[in-house]
Amino acid sequence: MEAKKKDFSNIRLDLRSWKEVNDYLKINKGIILPIGSIEQHGPTGAIGTDSLTAESIAREVGLLTGVLVAPCQVFGMAEHHLGFPGTMSLRPKTLISVVHDLVLSLARNGFERIFFVNGHGGNIAILKAAFHEAYSSAIAQHLDVASNLRCKVASWFMVPEVYAEARKLYGDHEGQHATPSEISLTLYLQPTLLEKHLPLPRAKPAGKINSFLDFRRRHPDGRMGSEPYLAKPEHGAIFLKKASKALSKDLIEFLS
Repeated sequence: MEAKKKDFSNIRLDLRSWKEVNDYLKINKGIILPIGSIEQHGPTGAIGTDSLTAESIAREVGLLTGVLVAPCQVFGMAEHHLGFPGTMSLRPKTLISVVHDLVLSLARNGFERIFFVNGHGGNIAILKAAFHEAYSSAIAQHLDVASNLRCKVASWFMVPEVYAEARKLYGDHEGQHATPSEISLTLYLQPTLLEKHLPLPRAKPAGKINSFLDFRRRHPDGRMGSEPYLAKPEHGAIFLKKASKALSKDLIEFLS
């Protein structure tokens, strides 16, 4: 099963002119900003999994709500994956600065509600810290939207409907990293990934990780209790629909 081609041009910020954005702000002060990571996802998973999934769900939410979607912030905090080639990480303080600056850029131009669709667990604490810094900066800089500025992180993989579906399909084989749910979504979005989608030995159980060296030692192939060979493109279509529908409801409440 392949993802159907949809026209996202009307809700993509990067395809709008500044005048169109200016007109949009007269009726809507909200924007969606997907954020992911560039990190290993086991021996067969795409390194861009977290960014691919976050961006695809963000755009679906944009279509459902009519809210503009900013380009994906593809680099996240993935320090614990640096033992695997291809991982590209921002340090926590760097990501805080990046998110702070992105929020302030949007706030200066009148955006008041910034909804982060997140695809990577390692970003959550960083995002919340960055939001508080951005609020303080908006007040200190006397921005017009300072009193109304709000940001929210919405991690698609934590949506109750998504979690329940993953448990139903995979049970304990879902694991914590390189999960069949996220791999299913990438297989749906990028069918060419099926070519290297192979059965793997049982993964080691997940546990606390202290460093990227510790991660590589304890989970030598990059998985954490997950069995991604269970993933199927048709599962990905289900996860995309459930996540997009639930996050659209969250966004509408957030905007109100």
